[in-house]
Order: sequence, then structure tokens, then C-alpha cells
Amino acid sequence: MGFLCSLTFSIQFLLLFSSSLFTNCFTLNHSTTTHHHECHQHESNALLSFKQSFLISKSASYNPFSYPKTLSWSPSTDCCSWDGIQCDELTGHVISIDLSSSLLYGSMDANSTLFSLVHLQSLDLSDNDFNHSQIPAKIGELSQLRHLDLSHGNENTFSGEVPPQVSQLSNLLSLDLRSYTLQPLPYNLINHLQLKASTLTSLTQNSTRLEYLRLSFVTISSSLPHTLTNLTSLQKLSFRQCELYGEFPVGIFHLPNITVLSFGDNQNLQGTLPASIGNLTNLAFLYLEDNSFHGEIPQSLFRLENLEILSLSYNFFEGQLALDMFLKLKMLNVLDLSINKLSLLSQNRTVNVTILPPIQWLGLSECNLNGEIPTWIMNLTTLNVLNLHYNNLQGEIPYFLFKLENLTGLDLGANMLEGQIELGMLSKLQKLTFLGLGGGNKLSFVEGKNTTNVTFPPQIQSLDLGSCNLVHFPNFIQHLQELTDLHIKQNSIKTIPSWIWNKTTLQFWEISNNLLIGEISPLICNLQSLIYLDLSFNYLIGMIPSCLGSFSQSLQYLSLAGNKLIGNIPQTYEKGNALQFIDFSSNKLYGQLPRALVNCRMLEFLDVRHNHFNDSFPFWLGSLPKLKAVSLRDNQFHGAIMCPLKYTFPQLRIIDLSHNGFSTKLTSEIIMCFKSMIISDKRQLDFKDLILSKNMFLDIDSSSFSMSNKGVVMDYLGSQYLHHMVAIDLSSNKIYGEIPDIMGSLNSLVVLNLSNNMFTGSIPSSFGKLSNLEVLDLSLNSLSGNIPQQLTGLTFLDFFNVSFNNLSGPIPENGQLSTFDNNSFEGNKDLCGIQLLKKCEDPPKPPLQKPDGDQDSESGSFFELYWMVILIGYGGGLVAGLALGNAFAVDVYRLLQKIF
Repeated sequence: MGFLCSLTFSIQFLLLFSSSLFTNCFTLNHSTTTHHHECHQHESNALLSFKQSFLISKSASYNPFSYPKTLSWSPSTDCCSWDGIQCDELTGHVISIDLSSSLLYGSMDANSTLFSLVHLQSLDLSDNDFNHSQIPAKIGELSQLRHLDLSHGNENTFSGEVPPQVSQLSNLLSLDLRSYTLQPLPYNLINHLQLKASTLTSLTQNSTRLEYLRLSFVTISSSLPHTLTNLTSLQKLSFRQCELYGEFPVGIFHLPNITVLSFGDNQNLQGTLPASIGNLTNLAFLYLEDNSFHGEIPQSLFRLENLEILSLSYNFFEGQLALDMFLKLKMLNVLDLSINKLSLLSQNRTVNVTILPPIQWLGLSECNLNGEIPTWIMNLTTLNVLNLHYNNLQGEIPYFLFKLENLTGLDLGANMLEGQIELGMLSKLQKLTFLGLGGGNKLSFVEGKNTTNVTFPPQIQSLDLGSCNLVHFPNFIQHLQELTDLHIKQNSIKTIPSWIWNKTTLQFWEISNNLLIGEISPLICNLQSLIYLDLSFNYLIGMIPSCLGSFSQSLQYLSLAGNKLIGNIPQTYEKGNALQFIDFSSNKLYGQLPRALVNCRMLEFLDVRHNHFNDSFPFWLGSLPKLKAVSLRDNQFHGAIMCPLKYTFPQLRIIDLSHNGFSTKLTSEIIMCFKSMIISDKRQLDFKDLILSKNMFLDIDSSSFSMSNKGVVMDYLGSQYLHHMVAIDLSSNKIYGEIPDIMGSLNSLVVLNLSNNMFTGSIPSSFGKLSNLEVLDLSLNSLSGNIPQQLTGLTFLDFFNVSFNNLSGPIPENGQLSTFDNNSFEGNKDLCGIQLLKKCEDPPKPPLQKPDGDQDSESGSFFELYWMVILIGYGGGLVAGLALGNAFAVDVYRLLQKIF
């Protein structure tokens, strides 16, 4: 996964450099022209006034070659001679301003004198710090503008809505409002600018001469307007991470002059690649990664002889491809087909080295490659990055891979490779910065007897040795001075060496699923650069070091799940901390949740299930602005569930309070705690900011989130399954009263479990409005009345259980309910229907009255109902698969009959 980071960074740098080169060439051509007319005094004054409204700050620009161009601006000299200023040689009017990377800091005045320069044809203010000010509406008065560049690499630049007046610039040839970064990944670019769909449509209708349109990291949140397809002069289109959705306009693939198409990271953007893409003979860069494109890749794509970068990863492309087809693309530098539904035929026959393209990046992760590692790879002598992660490759790692001396990244993880890897072999790859060997392979890592003279690649930054049969930390790791990422999960390591605490460069450290024993050393808090720390599923004992809550301002992910830790969790969490993910589940922790958790303003995920916490409902967590998932399951939380007005859980998507002692009436006010589950658009549900993302050197399947109870067990393996998950689990408590009708307004719910409580009254007919519902469990309560006919409209329902209540009347025969068997309905004496082999002609009998007392809760302690619902996420959606085993053993079934 780290390869994608390096690729993105490299590409962004190249694009930024090429953009600057274009701008500089444009500037040079104009600046060398002899001026025959001095600039006008009012324009000189306007520029000086603009200069005075800004400060010079070294941190205002990202470009390492930036300098303050306005220092040359003096009232005693002709403004046409000023740095960054160009004038018309005949009229003397200022026609071009290039203040890119000029270290300008300050807010842009809505009435800035800049907009009095009505003869401007080119305006470049890129890479400065405008302190979150808005782009002034007066930009529309510069009617002669042909080139407008407000792009930025600074967090504190323009923000807010792009004024609709920008669409009045009918002479535009290029518009650049994108964000970029020159910092190494992982990074988290935030969309500061928003562009209304109506403004984009007007822009593409009016500015019909557009050649460059760059809007990456500008929030658009709409489909692409079909008016784009009428811009026949377009050469470069850049819409990366714009929250686009809907169908990709196929007409864009007919634009004859296109050289760059960049639409990556718009997860809900879908479409197919038409055969007409073969007509784009000038196409050099095609970025469609992390979208929802589908269908087969057309053969015509392989006729694009000018194609240099082809990035189609993280989509749903399917079909079989022969790698020989790609090898005919003579200019190809980057090929990334990872994470699709493709099957690649990896021919092992010798490929003619004279026809191989100069591939530097080859990403074939999860492409169903079989057999041994293809031998033709040895001929890719220019290869920098090779990613064969997650395939079905077998055999030993071929020796020829260690002769590819230009390799900086090599990922062979999650295959079925076997054999021994010697330190001496790896030492040949002296440029290597990323090495992934972990997961699924059966490799043994051998350091050898004489390793003192072996020079392991000293600049290794990311190392994945998961599942390498290690029983201790390899000694060579202590000599890697630039190590930032260390993944060493699923081995048999028992102890952590003391030298690890001196690895202060570590940012990502994963040592889960080992055999670690003893206590967590307090020296762990020396690692203040940590962003990701995972010590889960070991045999660690003792208390959690108190410093772990506040030792690092950079720590985002903290997992200590599945150990034998005792005592309180850290009580101190500094303000401004970066924690997004906390998992203390499956330990022996006790006490109360510390109120200091409210300082974790970035927190999205909190899991403390399977412990011994004894506390009331932590309503104060509702003040956290980004909290999306909370699991308190299987503890000793008790009392009422309440939600004061100031604590409304604004982003909550998943809450699991099951298997506790909550005793409360479920009121409408409580339901409104979950009003974030009322949506008009599924795109609002994405966990796109969660640290578990493929933009980091992490295995996205390394996290799990479970909700289980006597009725349903749900496992979410990996953050990608959380993208569209919305769930409430209140099962196995002492919650009583009627189910509020308003619960039917939570229309984004996918899972609702209220089983094993003390609910009375009828099933709300409003549940028929829960159109996304896949799991509904109301079993083991005291509900009465009929099953609402409205539930038959729940077309996604895969699991349904109303057993052991006091329901009566006929089971609705049409729709989805007719697909469930008797296990979903039994234990309701007066229900009738085909599923129960009981005809409904018989007159209804009086509802069965349960004895007084807490019989539901007591009976729940005698048995477990093992029904497994495994929720499998894919791309933009979610499918609930259902596996029903033997729901009841004979003796349990007889016990239930006796009780009810």
C-alpha cells in the first residue's frame, strides 16, 4: 500500500514542476519583449497598494525555490520592469501578473485594487498563504483573463465557495484552483474550496475555449456536467478528490486534444471505458484510481502509443488481460492495475527485451496472478517499484529480482511464496526504501552467520516482515537509521529488544498477533514520532502506561486489543492530540472512561468492548465532532441512556451498547441522539478521513470492528467495510417501553438489533421506511400485535428475527419476509403462516402473557443463539451475507418451549 503513496507524491511533484515550467516559459517569452510604453500610473499605484496589503513570510510558500517577487516593486521605477509584471508593449497596460511562490501572507480584500487592472490576461497567485480568505467575487470583472492560477499547497490559503462570477470569464484558456503538496506521504489534504455544480456548468458553457481545467481537491459534490464534452480544446482535466459521483460522461473520451485525465479518489464516480478511448492519440496520463469504474478494459487502450501513466487501481474492472498487451505501450512509465477484478495471464515465456516499455512503476496487486513470478520482469531494468501484493504467486523468490538494482520499492506480501531469504541477497538492492514480504507467504528470514560485513540497504524506511516465521527481532533492524514503518505482525516473537526504544524515527509500528509477554515498557513513550501503534492480540499483562494518552501529538491510531491488560486506561489526553482510532477491547480493564477523552477532537473510532468497565452512559462523547463508531459491548455500563442537547453525536454511524446493564425507556429524545443516521445521500457515510486508508503504509485489513450478541454476530474486517455501515445494537440490556415510531426516520440504518430486552407494544410500521436495512433483530422481547405489512418493502433485508415475542396474526406472505424460515418467527404462539406450518384460518388466540420479573434477561443467560452475519463491503456498497448453522440444539429448543 505504501507504493501508492510514493507514486502519488512523485506524480504530483512532476506535475507541479511541469506546470511551473510552462508558467516560467510563458513568463520568459513575454519578459524578453522590449517595452515601447511605460506602465500607467494608476496601475502602478494599484499594484503598490496590493503589495502593501501583504506581509512576507518564509512559511507562506511550499516551493523550495520561492522568493519575494514584490521586493523589486518600487514607485521610482517603471512597473513594467517589476519582477512578475508584464505589460502590453504597445499600450503599456499590465496584462500579466505572476506572483507564484512569492511568500505572500495575508487576507485577500474583497475590494482589492488588483481587480482594477481590467486589462489583465494572466493572473498567477499560486503557492501563497491567503489565510483562509475567500476568492473575491470581483474576479469576474477581469473579463480579459485567459489564464487564472490560484492553486495552492498551503493549508491556510483560499477557502469557502468559489464565486459564481468566475463563470463570467469567457476568455479563459486555463483555470487552476487545485491543491497540491510537496510533503512526503502520508498526508491529509483537506478540501478548503467548494464549487457549486451550477457554477461549474456555467463555466463550461461560457468558457468554451478552455484548454486546462484543474480543480483537484475542490469539493464539488455533484455529477460531472455534460457540457464538459463540448470543450473540444481541452487538453488537461484534473478533478482528483472532488467528491464527484454519478456516471462519468463518456463524451470526455471523445475530446481529441486530451493529454491528461485525472479523476482519482472520487469513490462514487462510475462508468466504463469505451472503445473510443483509442482515439485519444495524444493521451499521456490517465488517472482513474479509487473510483467505481467497471466493465472490461477495451483493446483500443493498448493503441495509445503516447501513454506514459496508466493508473486504474481500486476499481471494479474485470476480465482477462495478457500482460503482453501492455508491453506494447512503448512510452509507458507507470502501470497500476491493483485491486480490481482482473485476471492477468502472467506468461513465463521470454519477452523480447527490445520491445519492453521503460516501465518504472508496476502495480499488479490483487490481480489473480498465478504460478511463479513472471520471468519477463527481469528485463524491466528501469523498474523502480514492483508491487505483486495479494496474488496467488508460488515457489521461491527468484534470484533475478535481486539484480534489479534500481528498485526502491518491492512488495511480495500476501502470496504463497516459500523458501529462505538471506540478508546477503537483499543487500544487493542498495536503493531499496520499501520492502514488503509479509502476509500469507511461508518465508524464513535468515540473517546468516557472517552478517557483520553485509551492508543492508541503509535507507530502508518501510519494512514489512509479517508472517516470516520470526521468533525474535532481526538484528539488522537496529542499524536502519531512517526506518519509519515497521510491520512485523503474525510471527512468534515473545520479547521486544531494548534498542527498539531508541528508534525515534518510527511512525508506524505494527507487532500484532505475536506471542509478546510481560508488561508494556514505559519507554515506549520515547517514540514520540509514532502515528500508528498496534500491539494487539498478544499476551501482554500489567497496566497500560499512563503516558500513552498524551506522549505524542502525532499519534492517530492506538490498538492494544486482545491482551491481558488490567487497570484503568490512560486518564490524560492532551488538547490538540491527533488520536483518530482507539481500541482497548478484549482485555481486563476496569474503572470509568476518562472524561479527558473529550480532548480527542479528531477521534472517529472508540472500541472498549469485552472489558470490565463500570460506568454510566458516557453521553459526553457526543461532543466529539468526528466520532463515527463506538462499541461499549460486554461491560458493566448501567443506568439510563441520555443525550443532553450539547452532546448530540453529530457524525455517529455505529453504536454498540449490547450486553450491558442499561435500564431505561427508549424515548424519542434518545433516538434523536442518532440523528446523524438520517441522510439524504449515501456519500455522507464514508469513513474517508479514518486513518485506516490505503494512502498509508498499512494493511487496510488490519482493523476489525465487531458487534455480537445472542441474536447476531457481525464482524467488520478492515476499514473498507465501514464505508457505508450504519448500525445500532442495544441488545441484551434491560431497555423497556415501546419502540418509538421516530426510529423509522433513521433511514440510513443497515443493522438494527434490539433483541433480548423488555420492549412492549407493537413493531412500528415506520420501520418500512428503513430502505437500507439488511439486518433487523427484535427477538426475545414482549412485542405484540401484527407484523407490519410495510416491512415487506425492505428489499435489502437479509436477516430478520422476531422470534419469542407475543406477536399474532398472519406473517405477510409477499415481499422479502417470505424468504425467511421458521427460525425467524417461532416462539410467537399466535403467529400463523407458511413458515410456521400453521394456517391462518384459525381464530387468533389471546396473546401469551409472560410472568412478571426479568425473565427475558434470565433466560438469556441459559443459552446462546449462534447466528452469524458476515458483512462484506465492496467499493461503494455493502452486501450482507447470511450463514445459518444449527440455530438451536435440541435441548436448547426444548428449554425455549418450556420457558415460553
